[in-house]
Amino acid sequence: MNSKELVLKTLEGRNTNGRAPRQLWTLPYAEQHFPEQLKNITSTFQNDIVEVPPEAKQYRTKPQITGDFYELGEYIDEWGCQFTNLQKGIVGEVKKPIIVDEEWGDAKDVHIPEELLTIDTEKINEYCAGTDQFVLASDIARPFERLQFLRGTENLFMDFAYHPPELYRFSFGGKKQKKEPFTGENSLKTTGTKIYAFIEKMHDFYKRLLEVWAGTDVDGLFFMDDWGTQLNLLISPDTWKALFMPMYRDYSDIAKKYGKKIFFHSDGNIEKIIPYLIDIGIDAVNSQVFCMGPENLAQYQGKITFWGEVDRQNILPYGSKDDVKGAVKRLYDAFWKNGGAIAQCEFGIGADPNNVYTVFETWDQLTGN
Repeated sequence: MNSKELVLKTLEGRNTNGRAPRQLWTLPYAEQHFPEQLKNITSTFQNDIVEVPPEAKQYRTKPQITGDFYELGEYIDEWGCQFTNLQKGIVGEVKKPIIVDEEWGDAKDVHIPEELLTIDTEKINEYCAGTDQFVLASDIARPFERLQFLRGTENLFMDFAYHPPELYRFSFGGKKQKKEPFTGENSLKTTGTKIYAFIEKMHDFYKRLLEVWAGTDVDGLFFMDDWGTQLNLLISPDTWKALFMPMYRDYSDIAKKYGKKIFFHSDGNIEKIIPYLIDIGIDAVNSQVFCMGPENLAQYQGKITFWGEVDRQNILPYGSKDDVKGAVKRLYDAFWKNGGAIAQCEFGIGADPNNVYTVFETWDQLTGN
């Protein structure tokens, strides 16, 4: 079977006679420091899952960006967020948020990147027709992270901590919530209304963005937010369910309406929200499984596909070959049953190229026929 068939069977628990599908994530850092090792890995273990590459993703109206995302210095993205990068080959950080007014009055200065809605569908469809790989959209929705980029993480968490009721008045599916999830002092009543208005505007844009991509011939849509610390969620599960889960459900509904699979990524320990990701229909989740323990997540076998990964904090940079093989075997034992897992890891800063090679070698040994 070809790559697309292999991925679909794996996502749907029908992979009875094929290996685990593969996807290697790389940062430019890997190519800059280990070009020969990277070439060997990608030629030996070819990706079954890809995103639409830059040459096939063209816009009729050019997005307003300045600089290079992975280069030293300043980069301004499509929304006007300024990233500062101190190390070539990795992603920088936003140091100067746009929304600094306590009452969010300057949210009006945020540029909603309507240009991203002008993708050249014909070019994307040509790319999809020319490959038998499973193709993911390469523009993504990331509401929680976008709010952090625009507002600053500390300020945003303070806004959530005061939890004005206006912020949670409505679900994003268009229905009023029967019960406000929070009670108490409403010291930020006006601010809550403005925050909600902006989040609604941002969410509307992301829905339109995913709708545009869903109208192409890609096989899946992708959205993401980093929700976890090493031990727990960054915000309370109640806040997550009240504000972000309805948004994610809208995104998933768009994918299902067009017959697309939905892929989701989050760093950190997100064990508390995995049941909700299953409930809203996520097909595959990429997460730091070793923060949570594969064995603890085995209860979800067959309910969602675990899209990697192998521990990039300890095993990929410092582990022996036997450590890597043991880690992959834990993933296999916890998740694999006629599918349920994708052989994925990240070749980023600190990773030992020999360990990355061993990840895919071991998956092939365990699931190859």
